[in-house]
Amino acid sequence: MDVLGALLGLIIMALPAMALWLGAAVSTHSGGMFMQKRIGRWGIPFTIYKFRTMGKDSYIINTFSAFLRRNKLDELPQLWNVLKGDMSIVGPRPDIPGYYDMLIGENRKILELRPGITGPASLKYSNEDQILLLQENPMEYNDTVIFPDKVKINLQYYKKQNFWLDIKIIYITLSGGKCNIDNFFKD
Repeated sequence: MDVLGALLGLIIMALPAMALWLGAAVSTHSGGMFMQKRIGRWGIPFTIYKFRTMGKDSYIINTFSAFLRRNKLDELPQLWNVLKGDMSIVGPRPDIPGYYDMLIGENRKILELRPGITGPASLKYSNEDQILLLQENPMEYNDTVIFPDKVKINLQYYKKQNFWLDIKIIYITLSGGKCNIDNFFKD
């Protein structure tokens, strides 16, 4: 299902993706692609692909980059990660080393899942950047509030995952909606 969805997405989005890649390259004065090590299934690192939204030497996000981020179009190259088998369309968002790879106990079950382009925790925290900007200490807030909540949500997804739940998550993602996580996993 993932491979078929990714392949279909890449075919449909080929021309728009080329335009977005070119726009990312011009707007960030770079090659247009961002690659970073993330933690994948079983805790194995992999390289994630995104359209670059910041210059290599600048943390400034211009109008085009803000458009990419706001509409999650910077994530489009991750369809390639799905085709490669590094990711799934739905699953926990992959994080940088030092988070998911450090989980212990039952929480490590999350690492049995392929990381996803979208998932219930990423729907809840679709505005994570804005939430963190409002915090006095963003790193501490992420480490003590957001990340533990994501782990809880992703563990619920691990326990309840099924085809129809994934369809629901994809639908909510594509419609740009948010969901009430408290009611999300109820049967």
